[in-house]
Amino acid sequence: MLIFIIIVFAIAAVFGIRANRLRFVTKPVFNYFKKALPPLSETERQAMEAGDIWWDGELFSGRPNWQTFRSYPSPKLSHEEQAFIDNQVTTLLDMLDDHQIVTDRDLPKAVWQYLKEEGFFALIVPKSHGGHGFSAYANSTIVSKIACSSLSAAVTVMVPNSLGPAELLAHYGTQEQQDFWLPKLANGDEVPCFALTALDAGSDAGAIQDYGVVCKKRYKNKMTIGIKLNWQKRYITLAPIATVIGLAFKLYDPDGLLGDKEDLGICCALIPAKTKGVTSGKRHDPMGMAFMNGPTTGEDVFVPLDALIGGEDFIGKGWRMLVECLSAGRGISLPALATATAHLTTRTTTAYALIRKQFGLPIAQFEGVAESLAHIAAMSYLTESARRMTTTALDLNLSPAVITAITKYHLTELGRDIINRGFDIQAGKAVQNGPSNSLASAYKGTPVSITVEGANILTRCLMIFGQGATRCHPFILKEMEAVAFEDEQAGLNQFDDYLCKHIVHTMGNFGFSFFHSLTCHWFVPKVSAGPVAHYYQTLTKLSASFAFCSDYAMLLLGGSLKRKEATSARLGDILSQLYLASSVLKRYEDDGRQVSDLPFVTYSIDHCLYQIGQAFEAFFANITLGKLLRITVFPWGNPYRKPNDENFNQVIKSVSTNTVMRERLCNLCHVKPDSDISNMERLLVLLVEQKGLISRFEMTMKQARFDIKYDRIGAISDLDDDFSEEEKAKLTEYETLRQAVINVDEFEQL
Repeated sequence: MLIFIIIVFAIAAVFGIRANRLRFVTKPVFNYFKKALPPLSETERQAMEAGDIWWDGELFSGRPNWQTFRSYPSPKLSHEEQAFIDNQVTTLLDMLDDHQIVTDRDLPKAVWQYLKEEGFFALIVPKSHGGHGFSAYANSTIVSKIACSSLSAAVTVMVPNSLGPAELLAHYGTQEQQDFWLPKLANGDEVPCFALTALDAGSDAGAIQDYGVVCKKRYKNKMTIGIKLNWQKRYITLAPIATVIGLAFKLYDPDGLLGDKEDLGICCALIPAKTKGVTSGKRHDPMGMAFMNGPTTGEDVFVPLDALIGGEDFIGKGWRMLVECLSAGRGISLPALATATAHLTTRTTTAYALIRKQFGLPIAQFEGVAESLAHIAAMSYLTESARRMTTTALDLNLSPAVITAITKYHLTELGRDIINRGFDIQAGKAVQNGPSNSLASAYKGTPVSITVEGANILTRCLMIFGQGATRCHPFILKEMEAVAFEDEQAGLNQFDDYLCKHIVHTMGNFGFSFFHSLTCHWFVPKVSAGPVAHYYQTLTKLSASFAFCSDYAMLLLGGSLKRKEATSARLGDILSQLYLASSVLKRYEDDGRQVSDLPFVTYSIDHCLYQIGQAFEAFFANITLGKLLRITVFPWGNPYRKPNDENFNQVIKSVSTNTVMRERLCNLCHVKPDSDISNMERLLVLLVEQKGLISRFEMTMKQARFDIKYDRIGAISDLDDDFSEEEKAKLTEYETLRQAVINVDEFEQL
């Protein structure tokens, strides 16, 4: 007892007396931080400073404020946005023939003209400059609906409304630039592209070799200070037809025409495509898709300084501009395509599995098929939930870089998983190209979404936790700034304040996590009642566990953590799944806690919890003292399992019988008249309305001779008097549609 009292007094003497704490605790940790944390590059610093913190910060705190979470607005379309979708978008969707578009490798001229006339390239251009000024949610919804009908058309619309000249001009352009360019972009007189990716620089913008040199040259009959540019860009969507090129490059001033500094950093400029020295028009072939994508080069291209977006005030700020705008685009464009893949696959595959029979039964009744079908439907619910929640943040005028990275990575990966499972179920129908194959373009286009706007491997391993650890943590960035102070004593004093709070924060999360793990979350404060209350408690406890493990990893590994990409990825997976599970709860709340949602909510969150459990297990297995750490998080073992059979059967029952719920799951997927999807939907209606009649017919055919079975449509006219003429007409419609749905396209020659 005496020893314990001495230890307590010793700790109190060290931590309670500032001078002792500075000498024995803060100073050694301060020096460790100085050595452990490598200096940030300028691009890293700009990336850290760019963007906003939102729900990711709450999850990183270990104590997410669920009242704040539930107060976030529900995404809604304005009357103007809904009218545009009901009219212009619906008209466009009926104009699209994706098979013909891919065959021709271009959109029809009538579609190009319609896109320009109706302002599809100006969804985000402010109304004051002739655009629509739509919300992020509307922009995302429009792109998703188009992508369900034609991925090539969706990408064509998506790019001008994502990272590109319009976005950069709206945020950073001078008044003169906005007044000149935005109306032309809005009415389609100018077609934009944005050139960032180069031969040796993809996601690493700091490696850009494309450059501009400040120089003097005669321009429009007078000597002008401007920039001589040289670039070689690739993978640039719309470059083959663009009339104005947004360009990212490094600017140098060797002659000191603008000041004493030679290396001025990354800049962005607008270059008319007809400027002397610009070459474009060639095309890449991205997985056989029809959207315009190709290289652009420039050799000794001279432009005046006013070509810089934002003018001279934004020299050297190009990377921050790109990061902030990219975070918005990353949260809208690629998640919209992935959600479209989910809606399209859900609509077509649930229908096909109910229509296609093997061994006399719809294949949806086979458990192996049903398991994948349930996963498709539940993950469609999850992707839509995340899309809606992320656009909510963007419509609050935030640029949450970590959240948009989470959304981009996980939704495109879910899209890949969903389309693969759809192919497994639709089998032969899915692998034969033609007008009857609704999934082919989504399948071929999925790898494109995986690789662009930050390749998924990079996003998972470097960006999600790499940025989150500093941007979202309550104290890390402040401690890093204190360590970097030129006045070391002032930095030490400020570091001491943050360190004390950090220690309390970490120990609090450790205690919260361990206690509530021991007690199986029973005593976690309840923030909700009803069937999902326990999920709020579980996510709160896991948030604390994640925060504690993050602090442990950062303390143990220091600056080397960013090079321990596998460890960073696993922690990022935990943060991501916490966010995705949160988005499911938000959708459930926003939609009025509908009972019909519960199977999908349960499946989705159980899936997220299982992924969290697996990420924790991998983290513990590969870090020092991982076994001991595991006891603090899972003292009774990892309790999280994949969704069980009962759950997936509930999901299957819902999509098989509840047409309202099925429609909610795939409402973004347009049903074009006389299309393969239209045939499926009409056939599903017949299967319900004429269930008894079809059952009688199938029984009759089962007992018929082999030659009659061979020609089912012909056999209908020969049915006996047990079937009326009206019933025969219904059966003819049924059988015609059935054969159209399960058949594949044939061609005289290819």
